[in-house]
Amino acid sequence: MSFTQIARSCSRLAATLAPRRIAPGVLVQSQASRMMHRIAVPSMACQLSQKFGVRCYSAKSTIEDIKFRVLKVVSAYDKVTADKLNVESHFINDLGLDSLDHVEVIMAMEDEFGFEIPDSDAEKLLKPADIIKYVADKEDVYE
Repeated sequence: MSFTQIARSCSRLAATLAPRRIAPGVLVQSQASRMMHRIAVPSMACQLSQKFGVRCYSAKSTIEDIKFRVLKVVSAYDKVTADKLNVESHFINDLGLDSLDHVEVIMAMEDEFGFEIPDSDAEKLLKPADIIKYVADKEDVYE
């Protein structure tokens, strides 16, 4: 469904579910019209994010979503070259990052996924594949 189709459907739905006046100054809004934003907003947001390359967060991620987000964060790091980056690239051996860079990448992952990674776990996350598996376990996402 295109963005235009979603917008048209929402405007039609809004017109049929518009609040009614039962007395001067008193509006009654149906439950359906209050719930409309739960249908329309996520659909439109996802359409916009795909069109403009903005990240779209959903209630339930998939392994592919996590993989995409991890690789996007790592590729955005200025010391990483896109040629060498893949899921199995070792941060230190393959990408040439030092321990401080590794810590900064882990901090970027914490910002991206919205939870803190303990230092004991962060030491073990030496490849994007390790981070993908860690985040998937944390968010209960399984293939």
